[in-house]
Amino acid sequence: MLDQIKIAGQYLLPKHLISRLLGKLASAEAGGLTTFLIRTFIRKYQVNMAEARYSDPTHYKTFNDFFTRELREGARPIIAEENQLAMPVDGKVSQVGQITQGRIFQAKGHDFSARELLGGFDLDVAPFDEGSFANIYLAPKDYHRIHMPVAGKLEKMLFVPGDLFSVNPLTAENIPNLFARNERVVAIFSTEKGPMAMVLVGATIVASIETVWAGTVAPTNGKQVQVWDYSNQDIRLEKGQEMGRFKLGSTIVALFPKDTLEFAETLTPGAPTRLGEVFATYK
Repeated sequence: MLDQIKIAGQYLLPKHLISRLLGKLASAEAGGLTTFLIRTFIRKYQVNMAEARYSDPTHYKTFNDFFTRELREGARPIIAEENQLAMPVDGKVSQVGQITQGRIFQAKGHDFSARELLGGFDLDVAPFDEGSFANIYLAPKDYHRIHMPVAGKLEKMLFVPGDLFSVNPLTAENIPNLFARNERVVAIFSTEKGPMAMVLVGATIVASIETVWAGTVAPTNGKQVQVWDYSNQDIRLEKGQEMGRFKLGSTIVALFPKDTLEFAETLTPGAPTRLGEVFATYK
């Protein structure tokens, strides 16, 4: 019953308004209040500050500075083997598998459209027909920067407007079409093994989604899909390099072409992920 109330509440709450207001609070330099909120968050979610470049909560001028904190040098070694992809985030596996007839498995009884996830353009989704996907959930305690699984050249970015449901496991099991209905940023790269899509999915109280090449992409007031063509620019990111970050984090969805790779055997639903470890191996 409690779970049903939580789900029903998400439909009723003004999620965008709440998220934007909390986003302003998270970006405010509020002195002692900011430090109090950070210390409270660390205790509540058992954040491991020993891994952070700056472990003292008073170092951070805003809550967002803390939430997008850097890791100390050497905290996340990146797998070096050329035929292996690096885990892009700390988090927990939601689902991994094959894109089947254009659909991506979300949870028991739920799937969603790969085409819709990528903004509705046939040319963007075609390379991933019958390909592979991985959904990884970032919990509040996690490191909230997203890194490249493999070296790639940026070809295109899209902002897809949408809702802001929570993306925690309970919501994923109960809200249909969740990842293709929430606000999101889509980045499409070309790699030595073909295209790769990295989708950064927004959620309730996600104040902002940023990329290293464009800065803040979401939120925006636009109600239409926005597209940036980078094909004529030489924006290249190496394996393990930061590509973006969540301010009050969410979920990533990674897409790869058919018969390109095999995900690590450890990637099962509910399994923890650690940035830099083996994500997949090229065939």
